[in-house]
Amino acid sequence: MPEEQDKSEDVLAYTQRNEFTSEIFKIEVRNLGIFGVWELKKLLKTTLNLDASKIKSPNRRDFAFVCFRSQEDQEKAISVLNGYKWKGKVLTAMQAKASADPLIKRRNEGNQRQDDQPKRQKTSVEATCPLAGLPYKEQIEQKRSEMENLLKTFGKELIKFNPDARKTCFPPNSELPCEFLGIRESPVVDGYRNKSEFTVGKNSEGEIVVGFRLGSYADGSVEVCTVADLPHVSDLAKKAAITFQEYVRQSKFLPFNPEHNAGHFRQVTVRTSDETGEVMLVAGVYSSNLTAEEVPLLKQELVDFYSNYDKSKFNCSSLYYQDLRRRQAGETYNPVEHLTGSTHITDDILGLKFRISPLAFFQINSKGAEVLYQEAIDLIAPKEQTTVLDICCGTGTIALSFAKHCKKVLGVEIIEDAIKDAEFNAKENSIENCKFYAGNADDYIQSMVREVVYGAGIHKDQLDLVAIVDPPRAGLHNKSIAAIRSAYDLKRLVYISCNPKSAQRNWLDLARTESKQYKGSPFYPTKAVAVDMFPHTAHTEMAILFERKEDTDDSEAVQENKEVKEVEKETESKEETMVQDG
Repeated sequence: MPEEQDKSEDVLAYTQRNEFTSEIFKIEVRNLGIFGVWELKKLLKTTLNLDASKIKSPNRRDFAFVCFRSQEDQEKAISVLNGYKWKGKVLTAMQAKASADPLIKRRNEGNQRQDDQPKRQKTSVEATCPLAGLPYKEQIEQKRSEMENLLKTFGKELIKFNPDARKTCFPPNSELPCEFLGIRESPVVDGYRNKSEFTVGKNSEGEIVVGFRLGSYADGSVEVCTVADLPHVSDLAKKAAITFQEYVRQSKFLPFNPEHNAGHFRQVTVRTSDETGEVMLVAGVYSSNLTAEEVPLLKQELVDFYSNYDKSKFNCSSLYYQDLRRRQAGETYNPVEHLTGSTHITDDILGLKFRISPLAFFQINSKGAEVLYQEAIDLIAPKEQTTVLDICCGTGTIALSFAKHCKKVLGVEIIEDAIKDAEFNAKENSIENCKFYAGNADDYIQSMVREVVYGAGIHKDQLDLVAIVDPPRAGLHNKSIAAIRSAYDLKRLVYISCNPKSAQRNWLDLARTESKQYKGSPFYPTKAVAVDMFPHTAHTEMAILFERKEDTDDSEAVQENKEVKEVEKETESKEETMVQDG
């Protein structure tokens, strides 16, 4: 027993490193009852003026861990929350111990179970492309079945949240909450990825490798394996990974070691274009372990390596540096700096040219995106008078694809460079009926609706206002869903998700009965279609058409009009700001 204890490592050693972690200043809040993370955030930030950096709650029931950036903020939170009455309950707050390092924890557990047979390590193909061993037709059938079962699960939950859904949207004698149109195949099955984020690390032999991790740090794995055998990564991207591997191996700077928080190179993002053959590299560097003098030296080393590389073997057309230090409060992404070459690459979707910046969202399967966007167009079936709101519009791919089918498209996206790309793309493709805004969707949805309603110059009965939502994997924020629900003139919405399982939370909030948080009639699912954007992997894209069902009860209509006026009053200032900006 003593020998086993000697082998154990300190699971809290990471709190003593040079990298700041808010785990040091963590508290536990109890007696919360059943709650939503969004409403707890609102309580902490807006009501109590507490600057929390992170909230962790395993089941959103009774307790939560809240992290802060300083001891002063931690002590203030304990003082304010202890005895505070929220939702009829008296809260208690106390200092909490930092979470154990998962890698060290698993290693210690392994030392204590020396007689256990070690698990076979997955190959890179098994870790990233679990369906690669199946013929493509079998992959499609498996995914179709999974999406159908997912819709069944969604339907069962929907009835709990809104009992009226059974008679409102379920097709006769169906377990599905809407018509399921099946799954569409990807036109390209192999080498389809136009964007890959490769990790810099070491393999089991200790060699520096640029590829994919075989597992997550939380699962106790830091090993990185080559991408040579992966069927979904293009040959051009594989060459990019190999050249960056060559560079790191000869560099005086080191690959990042997450276990000891040491080293510098963490990842390289590769964006490619089949249309032009361009390659963009974004070198992700952990700068906290670099001195002020070393940062420019590393950047120059990068430039020199790719400037002198044999262009007949590999040509990096665009090179960026990204600082992957821990983000500060208020930062939504790690900044990038252009080093050499062009600032963008160009790709093609549905005959339209798109300029792509390093941080902009762009579907990773360009040919699959053509299928997806056409399905979205078919679901909405836009008319000449239709106006489309493109929420989370990225570089404008959806907006510009819809433009020729409708009157106008308004798009909003939080990344400013993506909006610049969208505006450039509209001009480059001679499209004049699109308008884009940079900012949080939460703040712009109501304003965009008002701009359409009061700027259309037609009677509301003739207005056809629809929305298309293609959010990041985590889905839309509750505030965005609430804004959509309370936009009474918005009647139809297509929700596109690359993670349908987690998107069900958003779907349920769109379709649940009206409440204080979600004002406005529910949006019910009417049609769904899956698109295989990710062959060989377990992921599938899903697009669902939601429609708001009109309420014919006059008394409720009167009440709705009152609520409309209240919402209009609340958003008037936002509209004025938007008009000034526009």
